[in-house]
Amino acid sequence: MAQEVLSSIDGHIATIILNRPDKRNALTSGMCQEMHAIVQRLSADPAIRVIVVRGAGSAFCAGLDLREMATQRAQGTAELAPLEQLLETLDVCPQPTIAAVQGDAVAGGCELALHADLRVAADTARFSMPLARIGLAVPVALTWKLVDMIGMARTKEMLFTGDAIGAEQAVQLGLANRLVPASDLEGAVSALARQIADNAPLSVRAMKAFVQRTVAHRRELRRDDLEDLARRVGASQDLQEGLAAQRERRRAIFRGE
Repeated sequence: MAQEVLSSIDGHIATIILNRPDKRNALTSGMCQEMHAIVQRLSADPAIRVIVVRGAGSAFCAGLDLREMATQRAQGTAELAPLEQLLETLDVCPQPTIAAVQGDAVAGGCELALHADLRVAADTARFSMPLARIGLAVPVALTWKLVDMIGMARTKEMLFTGDAIGAEQAVQLGLANRLVPASDLEGAVSALARQIADNAPLSVRAMKAFVQRTVAHRRELRRDDLEDLARRVGASQDLQEGLAAQRERRRAIFRGE
């Protein structure tokens, strides 16, 4: 069985690759935990100046593995903690991070891209948060991340409809920093990573910390009632129906219970 998360280091640049192309790099709990450990290790290495995250194959990441989620739901819960822990670790790591998005970045895959500092999108990239189509809610902190990036009105539209946003519109909204032809993605990301890595690392790390502090206040906001609401959604019959509909390739019938 192929290793589902790969990592390598070239000079001062580390690369993490989601290596499950036959499943569009859908994330299992084990993959989230492995990536979390890799990011933690790289964060502690002063020789690493840039971290690149990319996906093998045609998709960046299709989000959480729905079959695993369905199994978890049958046991009474949809477990999002490993993904949230990974995203938090990526968000606060001291080095600049770049997501190379060559195709679909869906739900948790979209959030993975958004938790990188920079996103370089191929013209074939699409960003979507279709959780309402399966009866799940975006975790509170991750919703706030999206609001920080594209604003309240655009976040509501993206979450309420579940529609995908193409690469050109993603750049216009601020979901992506740069747009390049798909054939140029690898070279563009490598050049950007080298450009950042060639700068003074203490300066870059300090300025990342300065920018990150501007949104740190959201972690202090009261959200226990919102977390309770998220737990109710995660334990709902609608989620079970949504996951079944995805597996059976049919339209879900939601009853609000």
